Amino acid sequence: MADKKIPQKEPYVMEMQPGKYAWCNCAESSNQPFCDGSHRGTGLRPITVEIKEKQEIAWCGCKRSGNKPYCDGTHNNL
Repeated sequence: MADKKIPQKEPYVMEMQPGKYAWCNCAESSNQPFCDGSHRGTGLRPITVEIKEKQEIAWCGCKRSGNKPYCDGTHNNL
């Protein structure tokens, strides 16, 4: 697969409630930063995380973080 597109060059900062979330790893979802099933046929799969308590999360928006699914500032070098 060619380089993934970059949905946005900043994190998706969101107040998250407890629950399971599937972060889009393919960059094709129309429901960023979450998976909508668009990865089918790409060879990529979403990254599923469970949030135990309400908290603010900085989800990676560029899809290149070294700490996926969380932002690590990689977008600053794109």
